[in-house]
Amino acid sequence: MISKLHYISTEKKDKNHLLHIQEACEAGCRWIQLRAKNIETEEYIALAKKAKVITDLHNAILLINDRPDVAKAVNADGVHVGKEDILPSEARAILGEGKIVGGTANTIEDIQRLYDFGVDYIGLGPFRFTQTKKKLSPILGLEGYQSLLDECKSRGIDTPIIAIGGIETKDVESILATGIYGVAVSGLIANAEHPGKVVSALEQELQHQTTI
Repeated sequence: MISKLHYISTEKKDKNHLLHIQEACEAGCRWIQLRAKNIETEEYIALAKKAKVITDLHNAILLINDRPDVAKAVNADGVHVGKEDILPSEARAILGEGKIVGGTANTIEDIQRLYDFGVDYIGLGPFRFTQTKKKLSPILGLEGYQSLLDECKSRGIDTPIIAIGGIETKDVESILATGIYGVAVSGLIANAEHPGKVVSALEQELQHQTTI
């Protein structure tokens, strides 16, 4: 079952990936993506092993960004691949069946391609400008999401689609109204003074939309 709330790790001068993941898990996030950039393989594996200890302790899913080899080395639950990364089919071949493979999309062509590859979920964005990602694809906004989700419906694409990119709690209701399955956040939780309150508010919005 794909979670409706994804947390993507980040790193700051005063707080590293592991501390952010620890806080996110303690706040109630049960779907964690470790997204470490510009890092050597051995260091990434060491970091992922420590992240796995934290997510296991909280019964949370752990995905590794970009690197199926790292995911396999630490027995993570899966991998998320970007548009310019390894193909989803290659990632699945490395990880084997039973593991989660997600991918990034910005256009209907991206979505169709990932659907044809049989990914488990699609991260669609960015919703708005975000400083978390350096190479930002064209911003979609609500109109972009609605247009793409309508096209997905007409094509029979039913893969869970997760909105990502500068999303705030107040955006969730209108985003889900487009047909989006769930949301992924990073800074919203990482920068929060009380992460637990943010996660609770997000979950409330997500569950409210599910029951309507």
